[in-house]
Amino acid sequence: STMFLVGLTGGIASGKSTVVAVLRELGCAVIDADLIAREVVQPHCKAYRQIVHSFGTQILLENGEINREALGDIIFSQPEKRQLLNSITHPEIQKEMLKQILKYFVLGYHYVILDIPLLFETNRLTKFMKYTVLVYCDPATQLRRLMQRSGLSRAQAAARIAAQVPLEQKRSLATHLIDNCGERESTRRQVLLLHARLERSLHFLWARLAAGTLLAGLGGLLYLLLRRFIS
Repeated sequence: STMFLVGLTGGIASGKSTVVAVLRELGCAVIDADLIAREVVQPHCKAYRQIVHSFGTQILLENGEINREALGDIIFSQPEKRQLLNSITHPEIQKEMLKQILKYFVLGYHYVILDIPLLFETNRLTKFMKYTVLVYCDPATQLRRLMQRSGLSRAQAAARIAAQVPLEQKRSLATHLIDNCGERESTRRQVLLLHARLERSLHFLWARLAAGTLLAGLGGLLYLLLRRFIS
C-alpha cells in the first residue's frame, strides 16, 4: 500500500511552497511535514519537554513556546545539536504523518503528497515513496530568494543552505524534477503535467483492492462474532 505515496522536497527557498499551492488547488492530498513539526513541539507535547530539557529554557519565548529562530541558530551552527533535535522530533512527526496517510488512504485518494523538506537528508522515508519530486532552482536564485524572504545576511543565508544537501546533488536522487528557476506560470505548467501523470498511474488501484479485501474480511469476522454473541 506504499505505492501511492509521493515525496515532495526541495531546498530552503527553492519555491516548494509555490508547487504545494498548485497541488492543493488541484485538490491533491498534501501532508505538510513542516506544519506537523510545529504542532508536535507545542507546550503540551512530549517533544516540547524533551527539547527544553536538552536545549535549556533560553530557547523559549515569553509565552512558553519554542523560539524557532533561536533554536534554528543553534542547530544550523552545530551539526550534533541538529542531530539531537531530529532524534527528538522525527518519531513524533512520523506518527502524525502516518495517521494522516491512513485517513487519505481510506478516503480513496489516488496518491498522497508528503511535503518533506529534508526527505533526502534524513533518507528514512524515501523507501516508502513510489515517486520523489524535487523542486529545483539554481544556487544563485536560491540564495537571493532566501535573503529577500527572511531578511538574512548573505553569510546567514549561505549557512542555512549549506546545512542541507545541495539541490544539484538531490537532482540525481529524485524521480521527477520541477524547475522553479523561471516564472510562476512555467512552474504551474510543470505541476499540472506531473499531476496528470500521477493521476494516470494505476499503482494506487492495487492498494485500494488490498484495503477493500482487508475491510471486507474484518467486516465478515465482526458479523460472525456478533451472531455468535447474540445467539
